[in-house]
Order: sequence, then structure tokens, then C-alpha cells
Amino acid sequence: MTRCLKVDPEHPEPAVMAEAAAVIRGGGLVAFPTETVYGLGANALDAQAVASIFRAKERPFYDPLIVHLADATQLSSVVAEVPDVARELVVEFWPGPLTLVLPRGPQVPDEVTAGGNTVAVRVPAHAVARALIAAAGVPIAAPSANRFGRVSPTCADHVMADLSGRIDLVLDGGATQVGVESTVLSLCSDIPTILRPGGIARESLERLLGSVDFRDSLGTEGETLVSPGTTVKHYAPRAKTTLYRGEREAVLARIRRDVLDYVTAGVTVGVLVAEEDLAMLTDLPAVYRSVGSITSMEQIARQLFASLRSLDASGVTVILARDFGPSGLGLAIRDRLTRAAAGDVIVVMETSG
Repeated sequence: MTRCLKVDPEHPEPAVMAEAAAVIRGGGLVAFPTETVYGLGANALDAQAVASIFRAKERPFYDPLIVHLADATQLSSVVAEVPDVARELVVEFWPGPLTLVLPRGPQVPDEVTAGGNTVAVRVPAHAVARALIAAAGVPIAAPSANRFGRVSPTCADHVMADLSGRIDLVLDGGATQVGVESTVLSLCSDIPTILRPGGIARESLERLLGSVDFRDSLGTEGETLVSPGTTVKHYAPRAKTTLYRGEREAVLARIRRDVLDYVTAGVTVGVLVAEEDLAMLTDLPAVYRSVGSITSMEQIARQLFASLRSLDASGVTVILARDFGPSGLGLAIRDRLTRAAAGDVIVVMETSG
């Protein structure tokens, strides 16, 4: 049976943290809030505990995990070396939604890294996450606290819906603030390379580092991945999802046409758009979810996964989602929707009639 304990998100109660830390030290699994999404944590230095994450999530072992630290002073305990560029990034962005890929230290088991020679590591900004890691006294390996490939959880109810009965404890610290996972940045090449866009925008990294590459790729099922969250289908609702990219009016016109085609064929349709888009669509018989205003990528990111889960819960067969561009958090939102759609992306070139 999975227990769920309420915890103050800003001032976590020491007694609750001590109870959760005991579960971690005992080899158990604890789901906890970070500023991005809820993570499913185990002692990162305990191979058997880490393996239990994969069993609970039904996650393939070729997909590596992120190691979470209480603070940057723990970095040398899990990596083989800390280059100067990593120190610059740590000062600027930690604690926060930036994961660094660095040469793996000898203490880190293969189960964490998918057998690779690098390890992904970050210091989360959420008070509960950092208090748990500090109380446990060990680094915590933690992917998102959901079934593998499904929509990431941004509140405790999402975790319980996916993992109740499979894990020991959920710490309920309310809704997460960023809403999409951390940016994963590899420092193991000549030019720092984004392997997964996330809560730290590429533009912010470039202001500090200058040139930053972006590997816009969809991992092949079964191959060892260098970053979590890069399989071709990930963050996916049960409903078949299609992403539409292009100029806004053209995209909305195409979505409108496709909604009509689906409805005519007797298919139940969900539509994921911005608040400002609804006036162009809501006269059609579909289920609509607004992810917020196009003036705030932060709001859209925060509401993205909850909106996808809500559409799935409504029972729709297909979901049609619009893209929000590649700027700032828009790049991370595009990445999540592209993988939710398993690469089913329609690029709309001109306004459709």
C-alpha cells in the first residue's frame, strides 16, 4: 500500500522528512515534488533500490536516470571530474531546473547510467526535494513519478493515479511550478550540447556560455540513451496525439478542418490550444483545454501536462495540439508535445480553407 503524506512545500516538516528519508535509506521508493515535475526517488548509490524504480515505472533499463543532490558540494561524490564550465553553470543555475551530464564517478552503479560512462546530475530548487536528499544523506536517483512513457505528474494525485501500490510513499507538496522537466546539458563534448530542452531556456545558457548546440533527435527504442526523456514516444497520453506547427491562423484553420473530419467520422476529439485560440474553435463539438495565454510560456509549461491528463480523462480518442514556437520555454513545450505525438507532426504551410 502506498502512503501519501502532506508536506509544507516551503517549510517541510522535519518529522515527515525523517520518515521519508528512512524509506530511502532502507532501499524503498519515495515520490516527491521538485520545481519541475514529481520525481520517483531511490538511493542513487544502491543498485537494487535503483532497479526497483525501473520495475515500478515499467521503465526500460536503457533509459538513464538523473541523480539529485542536496547542494553543489556533493557533485564530486558522483562525477569523476568537474570542469570549469560546470562550475560556472552551477553558480548561475543551481539550485534549479538544469541537469549537467558529466563523466561518471566510480560510486554510481550501472543501473543509474544505463551502463554509460556519463552521469546526469542536478540540484533541485524545491525545498521538499532538497530537504529529503539532505535528510537521507545520500544522492537520490529520480525520474518522473509516473508509468514509463506516460504524461509526467505535476501533483501528487497524478502520482497516485499511476503508481499507487507500486511504491512506498508519496510526499504531497502541491502542484509543481515549472511544469516541464529540467534542461539536460552535456558537457562531454567540445561545445555544450542540450540533449533535452527544459526549464532553463537555451537563450539563458547562451548568455553565459556563448555557443550552445541542441541535439534535436528522437531516440530509437532499445538503444542506450545518453539522456532521459528522449525516446520517440514519451510524455504521451493514451489518446492518439497530433502536433500542428506553423503560423498561428493557418494552424488553427487546419485544426478546425481536422476536428470536423474526425467528428464526421464519429471520433471523439480533444483540442489543446492557448486561451486566445478558443474563440476560433469552440463552436465545434470537441473537448477543449486551454494551457494558458500565449503571452506566458511559463504558464503554458506549468499547465501542459495537467491539461494532457485532463483530456485523456475525458475519454477522447484523439488529441490535436498546437505548437507554441521554439523561443524560451517554447522549445521544451515543443519537445514534450512532439514526443507525446510520437513524432506525428503536421507542418502547416499556409492558411487552409
